[in-house]
Amino acid sequence: MSLKRIVLRDFVIVSELELELHSGFTVLTGETGAGKSILIDALQLVTGGRADLTMIREGASRTDISAEFDATPGIACWLQEAGFETDAASGLLLRRTVDVQGKSRAWINGSPATATQLRAVGEQLLDIHGQHAWQSLTRADAVRGLLDAYAKVSTTQVAVLWQQWHTAQERLTQARASQESLLQERERLTWQIGELEKLAPLPHEWPTLNAEHSRLSHAQALLDAAQMALAVLSEDDDNAIGRIGTAHDLLQKQELIEPVFKGLTEVLSSSLAQLEDTVHTLRAYLRKTELDPDRLSTLDDRLGLWVSLARRYKRVPEELPELLNHWKQALLVLDAAADLQQLEQALASAWQAYLREAQALTQVRNGAAVQLAKTISNAMQGLGMQGGQFEVQLQPAAQPLQSGLEDVSFLVAGHAGSTPRAVNKVASGGELSRIALAIAVTTSQLGTAQTLIFDEVDAGVGGAVAETVGKLMHQLGVDRQVLAVTHLPQVAACADQHLVVSKKLQGGCTISSVASVKAEERVTELARMLGGERILATTLAHARDLLLTQEP
Repeated sequence: MSLKRIVLRDFVIVSELELELHSGFTVLTGETGAGKSILIDALQLVTGGRADLTMIREGASRTDISAEFDATPGIACWLQEAGFETDAASGLLLRRTVDVQGKSRAWINGSPATATQLRAVGEQLLDIHGQHAWQSLTRADAVRGLLDAYAKVSTTQVAVLWQQWHTAQERLTQARASQESLLQERERLTWQIGELEKLAPLPHEWPTLNAEHSRLSHAQALLDAAQMALAVLSEDDDNAIGRIGTAHDLLQKQELIEPVFKGLTEVLSSSLAQLEDTVHTLRAYLRKTELDPDRLSTLDDRLGLWVSLARRYKRVPEELPELLNHWKQALLVLDAAADLQQLEQALASAWQAYLREAQALTQVRNGAAVQLAKTISNAMQGLGMQGGQFEVQLQPAAQPLQSGLEDVSFLVAGHAGSTPRAVNKVASGGELSRIALAIAVTTSQLGTAQTLIFDEVDAGVGGAVAETVGKLMHQLGVDRQVLAVTHLPQVAACADQHLVVSKKLQGGCTISSVASVKAEERVTELARMLGGERILATTLAHARDLLLTQEP
């Protein structure tokens, strides 16, 4: 992915700017104070940087920044997951505005976005190395992250295992501190479970008991009703079956004379059959049904226990089986929490899992540290720091970390014979700049961002070293898009595209602009960088020589 186009409206001292960018190595040059870093500031804003009212041009109501990038499958996947439209043909368009009330708005491919989302996508688009890039190398997390990136390892798994170990520690500590209360709670649960287990309530038992109890408590009335019904239907002298049978026979004898009777006799035949079935059922019911006062007494006692326990624990009877199961599960959890031996074993197991992963990470880091130190040391030699050495120091951490077992730091010796010291202890500003540049050039190959930006990282560099810097950046530009703000003509002469930033007074306000220079305009700019505002013929000749020496 590379930056194709950037548009600025009312940004700092830029009224309006639309700039097309190309692949390869591009430099921005210009007089001091012209605003060479404005483009980089704008890119940081449009990729989620902190909004500031000072970014709005004086007299304007808001600033508006847009940046267009080439699209890649990786970015397309991110956009799809985040819910934004994807179109490989049109690329990726980021836009951000900030008004004088401090309100910031953002868009990704025309859809509203948050600053956090801009930062998330911006990290995949740009890799910015500032003038004081070395300062981030004093932060432990940045140093470790750089080494891990070089080693191509991730701390995700070791962090997960560290968290599991830490959680096991907390559980054991809490269990030890609360042993007395845990034992009291266990005793309470055990007693309650014992009370309910005396009842041993079964699921769906409560409605079954109630139905059986209702039948037994009304058994005499049920028997009397069945006996009387049986008498009326079949046993009395004037019973229903006999009378209906008589009616059936009378009508049946007259069917040949009155056809209507045939249908009536069929109805009576069906009724007689149903009545006989009913009589059969009643007789069977009377044979098997009897009064059972002992069973009724047993049911009374059991139902009374159900009701008593339900009332004691403030539940409806139907909930008692579920309550018993819940208490049993709670007791298992409590037993596990109170089992110090099991918790100690879990802690030991978690520690060993973390230790194995962390030690494997340490081994990889040790190997990568040597190679990274060698690579950056070689880059320092090429930048004029003969005899300079770069070291990656790994020391055991005071305690196990989510990132592993060691602290990582960078040490630097600026020249032969000097003792390596922490990066922030190196006194010379020129050395700091070159060390930062060596690190930036070396580590810029680690990231996935296709646009690398160097903001005056060559400060304090000159002469042959400056030419080396230019060649390094040009070489980086073969595989990636490189954008550099520089004050060195030797660096600018190595660029594939040269942009000049200038400022002028317009309507009482200072306005900055950016223009691409080629041919003689580029020679003139290089001459200005070489000799200042007064451009002599010898300076122009020197500028032409610089360009000629960089031609393939």
